[in-house]
Amino acid sequence: MKILVTPASFKQGASPSVMDALKKFADDLVFNTKGKPLTEDELIAALKGCDGCIAGLDPFTRKVIESADTLKVISRYGTGIDNVDIAAAGEKGIAVCRTPGVNSQAVAELSIAFMLCLARQVPMLDRKTREGNWVRSVGIELHEKTLGILGLGAVGKKTARIASGFSMTVLACDPGIDKNYAQDNGIRPVDFDTLLRESDFLSLHLPLKPDTRHIMSAETMRRMKKGAIIINTARGGLIDEAAACDLIKSGHLAGLGLDVYEEEPPHNSPLFGLENVVFTPHTAAHTAEATAGMASMSVENLVNAFTKSK
Repeated sequence: MKILVTPASFKQGASPSVMDALKKFADDLVFNTKGKPLTEDELIAALKGCDGCIAGLDPFTRKVIESADTLKVISRYGTGIDNVDIAAAGEKGIAVCRTPGVNSQAVAELSIAFMLCLARQVPMLDRKTREGNWVRSVGIELHEKTLGILGLGAVGKKTARIASGFSMTVLACDPGIDKNYAQDNGIRPVDFDTLLRESDFLSLHLPLKPDTRHIMSAETMRRMKKGAIIINTARGGLIDEAAACDLIKSGHLAGLGLDVYEEEPPHNSPLFGLENVVFTPHTAAHTAEATAGMASMSVENLVNAFTKSK
């Protein structure tokens, strides 16, 4: 059994027992040593002769899947599967698994961290202080502000619960909203227009699909109140970054917190020159607790998928 492991943080996050279980199951393990997701061509080369893959954010396109003649299981080390062509995998009989909920607390906490950083201009003040400047700035409080959550899944729910500790008013827009959860946790279900109109902070927690790509367009972001802040720890394609840049420069948006980008890693983004944009390198799920959980569940899913296919 030959297994490719692509996530750069897998070895660091996997406990000795998880690594032992994987080594016991597979006599040939191949690890990604590049420190970042593989490109399409690199993935095609790495998958040669592999029976399964514990997959990070690498592009499992139709081209990749059709070239992987021995591949039987793709076990995602994470929640999203938008980087996997599910139709192509289905046509080849390749099972696709994921690790839902395991990293939701980690992602939710980073979402809140972005809000605090932007509300109090922490990165800018840190940099200015290191440079010897003594800047007096006026921030805003999260207390009693309105948080809009676009996508009330596992991460959105945890973000809402943390926000309640700041006495924030929480709105949520989700076509499949869990109404009982919303009622029990003081979350007001609203339509998209209301969410845009009333949110001081908007946190995105959607998968990337054709109908969600650029859901935050120039037109939709202009419908937000002046001074609103957008947080994206979900998928980069949800925001039209060029439009967001223009709206920050014009003063309509007060800031962005971005863990994900239309191009990863981003190169020469015009957003880099803006003080009120905070960046992290697609690291929302990278806590010790979350990486350990993702490693454990991805290996369990991989083994179970092969066991069921026998």
